[in-house]
Amino acid sequence: MSTDVLAPAPDVSITPRAAARIAEILSAEAPGSMLRVSVLGGGCSGFSYDYGFDTRVAEDDVVIARDGAKVLIDPVSLPYLAGSEIDFVDALIGASFQIKNPNATASCGCGTSFAI
Repeated sequence: MSTDVLAPAPDVSITPRAAARIAEILSAEAPGSMLRVSVLGGGCSGFSYDYGFDTRVAEDDVVIARDGAKVLIDPVSLPYLAGSEIDFVDALIGASFQIKNPNATASCGCGTSFAI
């Protein structure tokens, strides 16, 4: 799949704050890259979110674009993220990406581990 053709991803959304931060990070740290969000087995609650940079869109990736930011999600991770919202929060305790996942039945305090 070309990065110019975006697959629809109605189940996962990116907030304007997250899109702005993703675009800012990628333009400074990894021009031409996209943010890859994956779900991995492990973590305090059974699953964890993983973030990384990628310059290549796999044929079966879902690409979510907003305000110049592109997020890639692989087909294995997508069901775990269905209905989720990717946000960026800058709070007193620190700044981080947070995923508001309606499928999670429990999560740990760090916000990167969850159970289904």
